[in-house]
Amino acid sequence: MLLKRRRTRGVSYLSMLFWPAVDSKEGAPMVDLLVNGRRHTLDVRAEAKLLWVLREQLQLTGAKYGCGIAVCGACTVLVDGAPVRACVTEVGSVAGRSIRTVEGLGGDHPVQRAWISEEVPQCGFCQSGQVLATVALLEQNPRPGERQINAALRGHLCRCGTYSRIRRAVHRAMRLMRETPRAARG
Repeated sequence: MLLKRRRTRGVSYLSMLFWPAVDSKEGAPMVDLLVNGRRHTLDVRAEAKLLWVLREQLQLTGAKYGCGIAVCGACTVLVDGAPVRACVTEVGSVAGRSIRTVEGLGGDHPVQRAWISEEVPQCGFCQSGQVLATVALLEQNPRPGERQINAALRGHLCRCGTYSRIRRAVHRAMRLMRETPRAARG
């Protein structure tokens, strides 16, 4: 059965069917989020999943719904610089903390440039999570070894199997980040 998306009061009908906590509840407290450097005050339930708030309320669709149980990595965002699975993270738990999505990288981040140079994306579904996991790794450790790279990308599944290209892109991103001043990164 094909489910069609229908817009209803600012959220999609599909998300209202399966994830009703996205829709605001009368009398629900406002939640303050700091996303990509911009402050947002939203009328959503604190238990709403961060993924749906980002996608439906803020129209930031880079993080994808892949599994809903935090095992595929497609929904990864950075919270205070650390990778977090947005599909299981309640928005109330990240209120007031710095949230960074792939849109917040600006399109010219060294990791994004490396991904393009190595022609990593095929379908692209998993790429925002892979990119953000790499950004977090390289910001914490600019010269990670193979074990650290494996650990950072473990649990990020690529349906197209572009793992060798991802690995090459991580190594290229290491070089690019050393060459790019921190202020110039997204």
